[in-house]
Amino acid sequence: MAGKTNAGLSDNLNKETIELNGPATPGIFTISQTASLFVYETANLGLFSFPEHIEILPRVTMPPDQEPQPLDEENRSLENGEIQIVQTQYSSISPPESPESADEPFSTYFEEKVPIPEDSKPGFSFRKLWAFTGPGFLMSIAYLDPGNIESDLQSGAKAGFKLLWVLMSATILGLLLQRLAARLGVVTGMHLAEVCHRQYPAVPRIILWLMVELAIIGSDMQEVIGCAIAFNLLSAGRIPLWGGVLITIVDTFVFLFLDKYGLRKLEAFFGFLITIMAITFGYEYVMVKPDQGELLKGMFLPYCQGCGAPQLEQAVGIVGAVIMPHNIYLHSALVKSRQIDRSKKSEVKEANKYFFIESCVALFISFLINVFVVAVFAEAFYGRTNEEVHDVCTNSSSPYSNLFPLNNQTLEVDIYKGGVVLGCFFGPAALYIWAVGILAAGQSSTMTGTYSGQFVMEGFLNLKWSRFARVFLTRSIAIIPTLLVAVFQDVQTLTGMNDFLNVMQSMQLPFALIPILTFTSLNSIMNDFANGLLWKIGGGVVILMVCCINMYFVVVYVTSLGSVVLYVMAALLSVAYLGFVGYLAWQCLIALGVSCLDIGSRLTLPVLEETNRYRVGLTGHSDLYLLNDVDGNMCVER
Repeated sequence: MAGKTNAGLSDNLNKETIELNGPATPGIFTISQTASLFVYETANLGLFSFPEHIEILPRVTMPPDQEPQPLDEENRSLENGEIQIVQTQYSSISPPESPESADEPFSTYFEEKVPIPEDSKPGFSFRKLWAFTGPGFLMSIAYLDPGNIESDLQSGAKAGFKLLWVLMSATILGLLLQRLAARLGVVTGMHLAEVCHRQYPAVPRIILWLMVELAIIGSDMQEVIGCAIAFNLLSAGRIPLWGGVLITIVDTFVFLFLDKYGLRKLEAFFGFLITIMAITFGYEYVMVKPDQGELLKGMFLPYCQGCGAPQLEQAVGIVGAVIMPHNIYLHSALVKSRQIDRSKKSEVKEANKYFFIESCVALFISFLINVFVVAVFAEAFYGRTNEEVHDVCTNSSSPYSNLFPLNNQTLEVDIYKGGVVLGCFFGPAALYIWAVGILAAGQSSTMTGTYSGQFVMEGFLNLKWSRFARVFLTRSIAIIPTLLVAVFQDVQTLTGMNDFLNVMQSMQLPFALIPILTFTSLNSIMNDFANGLLWKIGGGVVILMVCCINMYFVVVYVTSLGSVVLYVMAALLSVAYLGFVGYLAWQCLIALGVSCLDIGSRLTLPVLEETNRYRVGLTGHSDLYLLNDVDGNMCVER
């Protein structure tokens, strides 16, 4: 029995119809090779939707002797009005070594892919691990940016070693979230922004893009501030802060062209910057000689004796500094730089394994570097007062003694004062080595932040910009306010911006964590690699906990401002903010299997000419098939 599906609801189909034959003679239509995604929803749902870049070609009539044979009972055909789509050539998401179109809208940012060596021996292979090494270390840069370093030193100065367990827990949570991001990129061949573009309706998609861009700009500003302070310290104040900001603009452009010399060389350069941070902050650690017993106690005993509100706020700040929203988008894109045959489940599984091992190693190294910073300030400056530090700086003939007032208040430090007090207590070499470490942190995170922006813009907007245009735009948005503060205010005001920027990024966390859990839980997207029940529950709990912690951080910051006008503005903005987060959470819960919430992913709206359907839910996630780079062009409907 033949059936018809009205395709007039899709503008791309020009209100034509596509005939579907009965089970004995399946209808066939072709999809052009440029198609990256094919969405078909059953007649019961009432929508036949295609992305803009998919072309529907005329129906092909095949000779009887060449017509595909009926499927077996396991893959039964038309039943009760339901339609299934299967691929004729590939059982997974994409075939091996498919030719890439020159105008492929979502090709990887890098112009080359690293080949994975063949290994006849089963089991673990260091050669393969080395081939997969790279994306995880670029991802780990976000755990070592100036915002994290400042959080580390403040943690040590305010709470000593007592919050090291919070740092370790936040790093482990970050690792689990990065695992989801890497798996999405490996399994689908698309990064998170691309999947969001295909799955969310237009309005939520644009809002989501703006929120993620806001997080990237906030992170960018922190990194520029860190670089400017490092240049100021290294030059003994001869390079003003605004001069450091301008230098950062120029050298970022220079460093970003390193990938023209090869992807592996670019990854090696990032490894070099991480090595510099390990050496510089490790030098400070060895020089201060912290109490190892107290360090281990603070790391493995989840308790904070004698801690009050300042320590609690600092603990919340640690979580917000470690888990950054743009890093989820970045990691899901970086894994696309490896040649993986996604038509073979074994290769996809192997890639997931090696990427996770690499992420574990990279985040372990970043955790050690963060521990170095916390331990240095916990041992040397925990419990010290401004007057003590002022006297030491005066006796050491430091020109920075006026930074510390003569009072008995507990020492407040930032990345600028941190270098100063190290110089006062341990000599000028400690100050300069600290500045070199901050410079490496700022430069590396600035570069990865630019890559994040590139992936996010290309993915959400289906727009490819040159790297120069992208860097120019994001740098302009991030540099202008930073430059104005650097010119007209002092260093305390500049470093004080970090608190506001941390709050802003904390507010953007749901816009990365909720989508990544949503899409990695959908069988239609992840196939056999979708999250199991344990990961769904655990991931949901982790994301809920992280978001609640960061919302507490935001509330604490807003209440500290002490302005009724700001309270009212924050209340109004929070309504819209919570409404959008609620929408994302609603879609996430449906993806996790809470079917009672799936009251219908479309609303019927009257229009002038005819009744149209406006989609408010995901793009038919129960009937989504990814056909990335399919050579065969054929898709059989039954």
